[in-house]
Amino acid sequence: MNVGTVIAQLRRERGFSQKRLAEMLFVSADLVSKWENGSRRPDYPMIERIAEAFGVSPDSILDKDRFIFEELSDCIPDGLRIPEEEFTELLNGFLGSLGRDEAEIFVRRYYLTESIASIAERKGIRDNHVRSRLSKTRSKLKKRIRRMRE
Repeated sequence: MNVGTVIAQLRRERGFSQKRLAEMLFVSADLVSKWENGSRRPDYPMIERIAEAFGVSPDSILDKDRFIFEELSDCIPDGLRIPEEEFTELLNGFLGSLGRDEAEIFVRRYYLTESIASIAERKGIRDNHVRSRLSKTRSKLKKRIRRMRE
């Protein structure tokens, strides 16, 4: 079950409207709607806040490791299978090609599973800047994987 479906189910079970949940989380009802229909996905700290609002554990909404794996899995083209040893070599080479900050942000997010907010605080930058840098780095990785497989 995807995150949006779980949020919608928990919200209905507790008798909350999207507007009420949005008020509790200090976000817009439109954003709650987007989570529920799958056009947006809350980041993990927001999942923790949602879980608190519903009185459940964050893992009952989404396992943190799975969340991060799904984010990173967008780098691998559909249907592509890469042997683990080959992928490890590719990933190590890729990380070596990145600048120090870019590699650190990538490793902190996808190996150490740190939150966007934690990385932003550590680096002294905004959350959106971390998201943008990670998105660009994932795009670079996806291109490298495609080139390798051609």
